[in-house]
Amino acid sequence: MDFSLTQSQQEIARLAGQLLDEGKAGPWKELARAGLLALSLPPELGGDGLGVLEAAVVLAEVGRRAAPVPALATLMTGVLPVVRWGDGALRRALLPAAAAGELILTAGLREPSDPMPLVPAVTVAQGPGPERTVSGVKVGVPYCAQAGRVLLPVSFASGGAGVVIVDPAADGARVTPTPSAAGGPECTLRLDRVPVEHVLGGADCLADLYQLAVAGACSLADGAVSAALALTREHVASRRQFGRPLAAFQAVAQQVADVYIASRTLHLATMSACWRLDAGSDAAGELSVAGYWCAQEAPRSMRTCHHLHGGTGMDVTYPLHRFSALVSDLVRFLGGAEYQLERHACSLN
Repeated sequence: MDFSLTQSQQEIARLAGQLLDEGKAGPWKELARAGLLALSLPPELGGDGLGVLEAAVVLAEVGRRAAPVPALATLMTGVLPVVRWGDGALRRALLPAAAAGELILTAGLREPSDPMPLVPAVTVAQGPGPERTVSGVKVGVPYCAQAGRVLLPVSFASGGAGVVIVDPAADGARVTPTPSAAGGPECTLRLDRVPVEHVLGGADCLADLYQLAVAGACSLADGAVSAALALTREHVASRRQFGRPLAAFQAVAQQVADVYIASRTLHLATMSACWRLDAGSDAAGELSVAGYWCAQEAPRSMRTCHHLHGGTGMDVTYPLHRFSALVSDLVRFLGGAEYQLERHACSLN
């Protein structure tokens, strides 16, 4: 199949890249002013009615610059799940503010020792009245301290699993900052009978949220690996040893070719998965390939790029460091290569 970007997707990529390259102090607000955060919103809320592919294009451009913006958290694990599963009232309450860059959405997917639990340990209980509360621990929640709402995979005390929405500033919620490789804000979120504001959906909603999260992480990694490859190509073409450019040496050319193959495979697997998510088709197989390839091959490609840069690759002020740090965080977000491979094996049974 042809996964080349359409003309409109190319324009989205061009505009996102231009705004991120300008280096303004508030790139998230600039993306919002340009309408790039509203791409997935329905037209009645001022959006373009587009979907996963267009969000993935924006995320790839963010990854290409390792820009410190909450694109994965808000667009893929916030806006799109609400668009796909929320009712009219919930959409009106959250989406316009998110599209304007005024409300950050995120999702607390990971639990201790389980990046994407099928049976979450975080549990929703029924109160004495109609109120429901949620208790448990989520780790590595991106932008949790800045978020206005958090989507949570949960188990219901009455049975089954699903997704609920809570306010991380509500009584009973405790947010503790934790470190990340790229320096992006992450937190541990502890919940002690925190009120549930909305029940977004059940098990199907939970599966969709996890799939969107994997697609978003792979889109970011796609951009980061592509940018690292371009940086490395330029370096080996201009750096000379023994009177010749490094790129003229066969061993160097072969290593660059390996990174190119990894980059293109990740791109095609990610685009195929996003296309199937947009079309409402089963994307589990494609996402398993993309997730595993991202967790296994993206870090290996980054190590090769650092190696080919020599001493320059060890400089944390050099742009390559930002890409490799972002990839490290994304691999942790996905649970690592073995975890992705195990999930793929389980999906086949």
